[in-house]
Amino acid sequence: MAVRTAEAEWKGNLREGQGTVKLGSGAYEGNYSFASRFETGKGTNPEELIAAAHAGCFSMALSAGLSKAGFTPTRVHTTAKVHLEPVEGGFGITKIELLTEAQIPGIDNATFQQQAEAAKKGCPVSKALAATPITLEAKLV
Repeated sequence: MAVRTAEAEWKGNLREGQGTVKLGSGAYEGNYSFASRFETGKGTNPEELIAAAHAGCFSMALSAGLSKAGFTPTRVHTTAKVHLEPVEGGFGITKIELLTEAQIPGIDNATFQQQAEAAKKGCPVSKALAATPITLEAKLV
């Protein structure tokens, strides 16, 4: 199976230092800093990258499940919100919210909700992040 890579480099101390992250595929390379992680500074941060991975994984898992159930989604759009908060001993990811909207011809809401829950549980990124509470709000549009 596939092995995916990414790399990061940090230079300097925590507050004034700066870093770069780079995806092994070359699809993204960007800067990150204390301000971009803990404040509202320019650049990315690890939590934003986790959110992107989770949103992408969930959307694909939902589409796969729907297809297996005989439905062809027109569109699945997911936003993931990763909460980084102070916890005992430092900071921690305390919650992840998945918000998805989907256009799926011929599906009823109950079936859609079942498929969305199954995707949340079955998505490989959800499994990797299972120690963190993950909520889901799924809407048909």
